[in-house]
Amino acid sequence: MSAAVLAGNAHPALAREIARETGLPLLEASISSFADGETQVRILQRVRGLDLYVVQPTSAPSNERLMALALIADAARADGAARITAIVPYFGYARQDVRQQPGEPRSAQLAARILAAAGVDRAITLELHSPALESAFPMPLTDLRADALLVPLVRAPRCTVVSPDAGGMKRAQRYAAALGAPLAAVAKRRTGADLAEALQVLGEVRGQPCLIVDDMASTGRTVAGAAQALAAAGAAQVHALFVHAVMAPGALERMRAAGVRRVVTTDSVGPVAAPGVEVAATAPLFAAALKEALA
Repeated sequence: MSAAVLAGNAHPALAREIARETGLPLLEASISSFADGETQVRILQRVRGLDLYVVQPTSAPSNERLMALALIADAARADGAARITAIVPYFGYARQDVRQQPGEPRSAQLAARILAAAGVDRAITLELHSPALESAFPMPLTDLRADALLVPLVRAPRCTVVSPDAGGMKRAQRYAAALGAPLAAVAKRRTGADLAEALQVLGEVRGQPCLIVDDMASTGRTVAGAAQALAAAGAAQVHALFVHAVMAPGALERMRAAGVRRVVTTDSVGPVAAPGVEVAATAPLFAAALKEALA
């Protein structure tokens, strides 16, 4: 079965790099909008009989990116693609995966079902917000980790690895083990959507450089709150590492104002052009996963 990579409109540069590293042809889709805002999609090459890999993170604007991915899958299925794999470096809607109170949806599960209904046979993601989300996907899922990309960037100087909340402890433990570093955590209380209040530092950080490790930075408030708590506890320096640079306007400035000196992330949501931010390319990771799938 012949294979090809198809670039969505969210991160075409990543699709190009994956195609280059795998040696597969790169296909394109025309994605535009009707006058009323409806998304219009047309795949520009025939895909009949192909093992197709569609690259499309569902980053901002999340609704449009998710719908474009679903429409691409439907168009590919209608044109006779043999198999459709969605490469979704950043899977949006993953933060609302549990109903905290009556009246709330399970957005992550719904987004996964939309992709399955559109014809996606398999999915490859990077660091889902919660590992438990793997069970929400009705199709086979490969959830990659960014450790191999990010650990080399922060191997020196030695620092204390800090989880900004209880939910991120397993991730922080992985990085602490890989770096041979001590581990600490910040207890926090969530006060609303994209809002959290840091309460206290658990662990010894006085006089130590600290590395906050998280899966994403959206508003930057979680990292900023953790940085302020660490500074109050006597940390010598505070740096931040997160996989997905979702970063709404003002997020980076908020982290800098809280004393975060160094920021390390990946290009999972798209090209990151911010001064002083170190960015690891994800293309080698996805290319390796694609090669394994084709083997």
